[in-house]
Amino acid sequence: MIKMENVKKHYKDFDLECTMEVRPGCVTGLIGKNGAGKTTAFKTILGLIDTDGGSVQVFGKPIRAFGKQDREKLGVVLSDSGFSGVLTVTDLLPILNAMYPDFQKEEFIRKCEAFSIPLKKKITQFSTGMKRKLQVLTSLSHDSRLLILDEPTAGLDVVARDRLLELLRDYMEQGERSILISSHISSDLEGFCDDLYMIDGGKIILHEDTDVLLGSYALLKLTEEQYEAVDKAYILWRKKESYGYGCLTDQKQFYLENYPDIAVEKGSIDELLLTMICGEKQK
Repeated sequence: MIKMENVKKHYKDFDLECTMEVRPGCVTGLIGKNGAGKTTAFKTILGLIDTDGGSVQVFGKPIRAFGKQDREKLGVVLSDSGFSGVLTVTDLLPILNAMYPDFQKEEFIRKCEAFSIPLKKKITQFSTGMKRKLQVLTSLSHDSRLLILDEPTAGLDVVARDRLLELLRDYMEQGERSILISSHISSDLEGFCDDLYMIDGGKIILHEDTDVLLGSYALLKLTEEQYEAVDKAYILWRKKESYGYGCLTDQKQFYLENYPDIAVEKGSIDELLLTMICGEKQK
């Protein structure tokens, strides 16, 4: 569905260098702290910014070669864009109907009402969460094959996030579709994505299937003495801590079986990411 190969974008104080793929029928997550490069990567995929190298293909063709029918297959939410504040949802209906031949008007209205989005209130009066819900519901309203969602759960409470993710799960059950989704709330993505990319400083620092990441990766909490004595062959990253070292491994079972005296913790994706961003690669 999406293939980025050695894509480069240079800014005065930031460089994007990214290789990433979203496979058909899969949900791929892009996680990283604010400013890590998630939005830049999304805009690159959509052809909204020019690149300085590499290639991007969506549906097997460059985004620059997209026609109207190709774009109709995309559902997009960007973190820094939205609808004109002077419009109401009712005002949007004829616009969306004209833009998308497959616009599902009645279903869109039903979902807006279910998510407590007022139809006749100006969008400028919406809360951040309401604006984000409207964006996501719009991306789901026209039978798109690929969703590109940048921080779609930002500004939502826990209940709204869960309901929105449930809608996205339903979307994935309707034929061969794919989703690329970013979030700095990585717990939202743990049970939703098939695979995850971690980005920091514009570079992909890890790509792994979510099941492997949650099943085989772990944090070793080692004293100075334990760190000196342990086999470091399967330690990927280390981070200095007050007690010694926190170490990231992708071979949890090896350390459970061979070092029963050390602390081996599953760790959340946030903790794994923190170890990589704030730590250093094991030499």
